[in-house]
Amino acid sequence: MESFLLKRLLLKRLLLKRSTFPMKAIRFHQFGGPEVLKYEEVPDPRAREDQVLVRIKACALNHLDLWIRKGLPGIKLPHINGSDVAGLVVEVGSYVAGVKSGARVLLAPMTFCNRCEQCTAGQQSFCREFSVLGYLNDGGNAELIAVPEVNVIPIPESLSYDQAASIPLVFVTAWHMLVTRARIKAGDTVLVLGGGSGVGSAAIQICKLLGAIVIATAGDESKLEKSRELGADHTINHYKQKIAEEVRLVTSKRGVDIVFEHVGAATWEHSIRSLRPGGTLVTCGATTGPDVKIDARVLFSRQLSLLGSYMGTMGDLHQVLKHVFSGKLKPVVDRTFQLSEARAAHERLEKSEQFGKIVLNP
Repeated sequence: MESFLLKRLLLKRLLLKRSTFPMKAIRFHQFGGPEVLKYEEVPDPRAREDQVLVRIKACALNHLDLWIRKGLPGIKLPHINGSDVAGLVVEVGSYVAGVKSGARVLLAPMTFCNRCEQCTAGQQSFCREFSVLGYLNDGGNAELIAVPEVNVIPIPESLSYDQAASIPLVFVTAWHMLVTRARIKAGDTVLVLGGGSGVGSAAIQICKLLGAIVIATAGDESKLEKSRELGADHTINHYKQKIAEEVRLVTSKRGVDIVFEHVGAATWEHSIRSLRPGGTLVTCGATTGPDVKIDARVLFSRQLSLLGSYMGTMGDLHQVLKHVFSGKLKPVVDRTFQLSEARAAHERLEKSEQFGKIVLNP
C-alpha cells in the first residue's frame, strides 16, 4: 500500500513539474517548402482557468499541414502546425471539472465558439468561428498545448499515443461524409479515392463496418494490397487503370452508389462518370486542385447529388470513437518521426509515400 501511494505521489509531482527551459516546437517564420520548418525553443503555453494543459506524446500529419506551410489566408507567423494530438494531461484550470491530471487523452481537432445557435444544436461545423486545431491557432507540433475542456477526450489503455493521434481528423471527416452527409446504408457500393491516405483508410473501414461494398483506388500494388487487408472488395491502380472504366466493369455497368472524393481535379471527371443514376458524390477536399467542371445536363439528367462535407461535429467524433475504442475500427499508422525530423515527415507526405498516418513524437 505504501509503495502504491509513493508511486502516486511521484506521478503527481512529475505531472505538476514545469520545466525551467522553454518547450521545443516546430515553427515556420515564412511560407514555403519543408525547408522552412524550424525546430526551436518557444515559450510554454499557459492554460486559462477553463483550459487543460496537455503534454503532447504524438501528433499526426495531415495534408492541411502542407497547405498551411505553403501559405493560407489568416495564418499569423511564426506558426505551429498540428491538428491530430494525443498526450497526457498535466494541468487543469480551476473551472475544469471533467478532466483530471494524469489522464491519457486525444484532442478533438476542431475549434468552435461553443455558444452560438449552431454549436448548441450540435452542428459545430456550421459555426462561424469553426476552424481546425493548428490552423488559425498554434497546434500540436510541440511539447505542450492548452485547449478547452470540450476538446479533451480520454482514451483507453489499449490505444498507444501514436494510434490515438492517427484517429481524430480522418475518422471524424470520413464518418461525417459517409454517415451524416451521404447516409450510407448496408449494400451500397462505394468508390473510395486514395485508399492509402489517412481519410481513405478510415473510409474503407467505416464502409465495411456498415455493410457496404468498397472499391478503393491507390497508386501502387503495396497500397492496393493494404487496402484489401482493410476490407476493400475491389481495388484500382489509378496510375495504370482508368477509374471510371474499371468501376463499370466491377459493377456490371451500373455504377456506384457513393463516391468518396477528396482528391479534386485529377479524379473529378472519373468520379462523376463512376456514379450510377441517382448516385451521390461527397467531397471534403481537393488535394490535386479545386478547379473542377461538371456538365449541368449530366447533373440533372442523371439526377446526381453532389455534397460538400467539412470535417464533422462533436457528435460525429464521439460516435466514431465508440467503434474505434471497441476495436471495430483501427487507426492506421504509417511511420513515426521525432519532432525534430518534421521536415522528413513532410517530405514523405508530400511525395504520397505513406499508407495511413505519419506521426511526429515530441
